[in-house]
Amino acid sequence: MAMKNQENVGILKKFPEASNKMYSFGSNVKKIAKEDPRKLIHSIKVGLAIALVSLFYYFEPLFDYEGFGVSSMWAVLTVVVVFEFSVGATLGKGVNRGLATFLAGSLGVAVHRLATFTGSDKLQPIILGLSVFSIAAVATFLRFVPKLKARYDYGILIFILTFSMISVSGYRDPVVLDKAITRVTTILIGGAAAIMFNVIIYPVWAGEDLHNLIATNIEDLGISLEGYGTQYFKKIDVKSEEEVERISLKEYKCVVYSKASEENLVNFAKWEPHHGKFRYRHPWGQYLKIGDIVRECAIKINALNSDLTSCNMTQEGRKIIQEPCTKMSIECGSALKEIAMSMKTMTIYPTIDSHILKAKSSSEKLRSIIRNGDLIEELELQKLLPSTRIASLMLDIVSNSIEIVNSVNQLATLMKFKILSSKPKRLGSKSRIPSGNIGEAHLVVNVE
Repeated sequence: MAMKNQENVGILKKFPEASNKMYSFGSNVKKIAKEDPRKLIHSIKVGLAIALVSLFYYFEPLFDYEGFGVSSMWAVLTVVVVFEFSVGATLGKGVNRGLATFLAGSLGVAVHRLATFTGSDKLQPIILGLSVFSIAAVATFLRFVPKLKARYDYGILIFILTFSMISVSGYRDPVVLDKAITRVTTILIGGAAAIMFNVIIYPVWAGEDLHNLIATNIEDLGISLEGYGTQYFKKIDVKSEEEVERISLKEYKCVVYSKASEENLVNFAKWEPHHGKFRYRHPWGQYLKIGDIVRECAIKINALNSDLTSCNMTQEGRKIIQEPCTKMSIECGSALKEIAMSMKTMTIYPTIDSHILKAKSSSEKLRSIIRNGDLIEELELQKLLPSTRIASLMLDIVSNSIEIVNSVNQLATLMKFKILSSKPKRLGSKSRIPSGNIGEAHLVVNVE
């Protein structure tokens, strides 16, 4: 009896822990739905598409059950596999699956007919086996080709699977042609349902997500640089690593690891039709170019953060480079935030050029300090290196900022950004750029 009471007490003690975990799980689910309502809408769209395709099973009077039979499940499986978050990803998978199934089915039927023409029961399995081996080997090798892997890897995989299934099952089943036609038809029905629901009901465009991601990354760099200029370089007594991390680390850290997301979005965007300002053959490669420069700048900021938090720079060295570094950080940060706003609103602001010119002027001043030997006169050699390294990093960051501005201006030429002569509204350190209207005219400011 005492043992049972102890077990009951132990179970009761676990109830608060289990309830806390359930509450935490519910809070996380609510947070995900609140941060991006598109995910909730996507889930509803998937459920509706699967329910619609499932009608092939549920209503015998409406559909010919003898026509599809168990093969109707291929339509349901196609919706589950093909339906992705964005329109581009869904179109890519749908086209890959439909085209691969059609080609593999046609080739499988052709190989089966060729094997039956021999009229020999001994030669037929040999021909089928050699066909499966050669085609599967060649198709698998094609998956290693970078250009094919980027856009058609899923299709090649489905091609191998479908061809193998039709070739192997056709050896025992004489109605292989009917099987191939049925499977292609059901897959096309499932793929069409997935594409229809994804395009018509609250579509999510990978091209727009890519455009906004690049703009947000540029804005994060601008916030980081402004943080250094206004909160670090002006405060000579700042030596706390935690304080510097609070200023800027969380803003630029995610930019360094965004390459995979950008490449995936570019691959998805290439499948999307014309929508808004994004045409079918949009210059998506320009976004990858901008993303590479942005990451290079983020790496320089990360190195700058490490040097500043190492506390090796003396007060004298910091005072000498303080003024130009502060000016460079603030002006580059302002330029990057405004060019990010230009991308989001698809508008060119003339004030971007003035920020870049001020940053270049301060960088020339910093170069003259290094060239004239002002640091060497004030500091010993072992104390000179940290200040020189920070100055060199700041000069590199200015160069990267100019490259970012020029790359975005090239994109503005291709997309025909509109002109706005007034100064854009300043962004706070925690703000995000609102979306704007799209114009027709364009203006490009190239900074040499």
